[in-house]
Amino acid sequence: MPVHPHCTPDALALRFATETQRFTASHPRSMAQAQAAAQHFLFGVPLHWMRDWPSPASLFVEQAQGAQLTCADGHTYSDFCLGDTGAMFGHSPAPVAQAIAAQASRGLTSMLPSSQTAEVGALLATTFGLPQWQMALTASDANRFVLRWARAVTQRPQLLVFDGCYHGAVDDTLVDLQGNSTVARPSVLGQVHNHAAFTRIVPFNDLAALEAALADRQVACLLAEPALTNCGLVLPHNDKDGGFWPAAQALCQRYGTLLALDETHTLSTGCGGYARVHGLRPDLLVMGKAVAGGLPCAVYGFTNALAQRMVDAKQAAPEGHSGIGTTLAGNALALATLRAALRHLHTPATYAPALTLANQLAQGLRDCLRRHRLDWSVTQLGTRMELLCTAQPPRNASDMRRSSNHALESLLHLFMLNRGVLLTPFHNMLLVSPATTPADVQQLLALLDTFLTA
Repeated sequence: MPVHPHCTPDALALRFATETQRFTASHPRSMAQAQAAAQHFLFGVPLHWMRDWPSPASLFVEQAQGAQLTCADGHTYSDFCLGDTGAMFGHSPAPVAQAIAAQASRGLTSMLPSSQTAEVGALLATTFGLPQWQMALTASDANRFVLRWARAVTQRPQLLVFDGCYHGAVDDTLVDLQGNSTVARPSVLGQVHNHAAFTRIVPFNDLAALEAALADRQVACLLAEPALTNCGLVLPHNDKDGGFWPAAQALCQRYGTLLALDETHTLSTGCGGYARVHGLRPDLLVMGKAVAGGLPCAVYGFTNALAQRMVDAKQAAPEGHSGIGTTLAGNALALATLRAALRHLHTPATYAPALTLANQLAQGLRDCLRRHRLDWSVTQLGTRMELLCTAQPPRNASDMRRSSNHALESLLHLFMLNRGVLLTPFHNMLLVSPATTPADVQQLLALLDTFLTA
């Protein structure tokens, strides 16, 4: 397709400069707070990712409630980022806020099990379909622990991941595919260990490559998102021969490799996550971010058969630190909050309106693209969706990288932000929560129409 004159690099840069000036003029308090915070916080923020937005300074938040947040300058935003999934059920859902307040007066942590532990375990098993569980503070921690358990019980050294995967700050997974080789990801800071020696990587949706990586029976675990999400939303492929995941699961079973699904981002699929909705039977399941409504908390579940192997491995090892667990994991506050989330948020009744509205938003996006005669597409996984600057939805991370237009995406984000809509900063991901309203959706669609017209 010929490049439209308004979409050349120079034209986009000029428009981006205009939007930057608009942000600076309309957000004096956020600009001032960013400057003040920079005196004591690296890059002016408590986590350097918070500077990954396209705005000239981070948006400093005064309050977040439901699907809206208010910044230090008093502007209110319809939030389709939702804390990059952490607030997937909306900001501060009432049952979660009430549980936190109630438990805070009864004790935060004691390194002993809370009296709510048995009930929480039963709720986890009922909701997600695996009988045995352990807790962590983040999905990154949970994934680290899963990998240790997998290598311990299988006595195999290798990990397998998909190119473009995201499993938090787990060193073993911060690798890229270059040709047919695993290489260290160049953006990772302070890397000294050669994780390429113990981590294999293959393209998503490639069953032949998957089998080749498993065939020597050296892979302890396939750690995977059911759909790629962080590089952009890439769905598992389905065709006349069946679905990718049933075949991939069968390959893992054939070669004795444990299948661990990281559902931290794919809880958006529906109640119970992707595996529950689609009838998959992983050996291990990891969830963080939204699992307890946004409070720092993560869980990992596993089968009874695997639980026995884990017990055997622990009992066979000498006494001492296993390298698995942290002091605050499973604390009383997290358990109480998780209990409230499982009882009130991880339910079909909570998901139903969000899924309905997400379908309407996805269709609205497609209709808008059609009106503007753009060969773009929309991928959707339940309440999560991605606006893609390509006609064909990508099958793997390489496809996604080729279709990305960083300058256009950054301009769209800043354009929306300046007009009261917040998108996820890393790519064109949109997330609908139970608190999102039809008015929020209509505002976003109207702004997209205005943007594309401009």
